[in-house]
Amino acid sequence: MPDRYRNASDMPDMLPVFPLRGAILLPRATLTLNVFEPRYLAMIEHALANERLIGVVQPAPDTGSDESPQGKNVPLRNIGCAGRITAFNENEDDHLVVTLTGVARFQLGGEVSSDMSFRLCEISFSSYADDFIAGLGEDDVDRVGLLETLRCYLEAYDLNADWDRINSADNERLVNTLSILSPYGAEEKQALLEAVSLQDRAEALVALAEMELATRDDGSGTSIQ
Repeated sequence: MPDRYRNASDMPDMLPVFPLRGAILLPRATLTLNVFEPRYLAMIEHALANERLIGVVQPAPDTGSDESPQGKNVPLRNIGCAGRITAFNENEDDHLVVTLTGVARFQLGGEVSSDMSFRLCEISFSSYADDFIAGLGEDDVDRVGLLETLRCYLEAYDLNADWDRINSADNERLVNTLSILSPYGAEEKQALLEAVSLQDRAEALVALAEMELATRDDGSGTSIQ
């Protein structure tokens, strides 16, 4: 993939988009999707027949609570991330389990009129040229602080983790994967997606975890989710 997508000029200027509330994708990290709706099965077939690229973008705020709203008129957020289908498997119930590997973030443009059941949008990668540089900003990440916060969070919620995989992951993969898997709401996820640098994203992860731990400790019973 690094050889295939070296800069914004290697990317298409429109993509099928998958509106999915509470989900983000980030460069060189993966997102697994369980696809079963006919419109999205058609989208996967379209992507596989073309560049194998899909844009993941959240619905805009105040568009209801549906995970993936019906119709082509529901407003979408301005920033999403393109992912390449790197694996897929068809289940016995005709569902597809699809793995997307993030390539780069994009600015969403206008809707492209089509008779397809899924949405096509114009997109621009020009604002995210740095996303094509693997590992950019890794040395600025406070890995020790991030891992310590992660350990405290897991212990507080009695959760387990594969520490061998965590410790062997480079900083970019660690920060971006934790951002994708984090249990926060749509606003927090979008803030992680739009973080300017890898360091900013890592610091946001730590701040979000510390806030949630603080509300847990003060007995308020609240959550940022």
